[in-house]
Amino acid sequence: MFLIMGIEQGSRQLKFDQLIVCRNCGQYGHIQVFMTYSYFMFFFIPVFKWGRHYYAKMSCCGATCELDPELGRQIEKGLITVLSESQLHFTGGNRGSYGYGADAGTHKVCSNCGYATDEDFEFCPKCGKKF
Repeated sequence: MFLIMGIEQGSRQLKFDQLIVCRNCGQYGHIQVFMTYSYFMFFFIPVFKWGRHYYAKMSCCGATCELDPELGRQIEKGLITVLSESQLHFTGGNRGSYGYGADAGTHKVCSNCGYATDEDFEFCPKCGKKF
């Protein structure tokens, strides 16, 4: 008997879009919310998911922040359509003259899982995708 099963990582963009002035770069940008997760598949069919993480990403400069899991679930269900600045603590991105700090440096943020680092990695140490 031959069984095909495995564990994979996935991500998807949630149906959330909010236009704000970015505190990181000072430009108008859209807040996009993503969910990353791991899942078990059996014969290429996802059976169950675990390890869900939610994060927001700014479209203008690429700054990201991890969201509270309960807040992320409410966004996923469509119960929350607006986020306040107190719920967002962005890091990374290309900081402009309006940014909070002059240490923009070579900060990299993974577009797949949201992992942020100042190291000069070619691949994300968390999920393995290319930066």
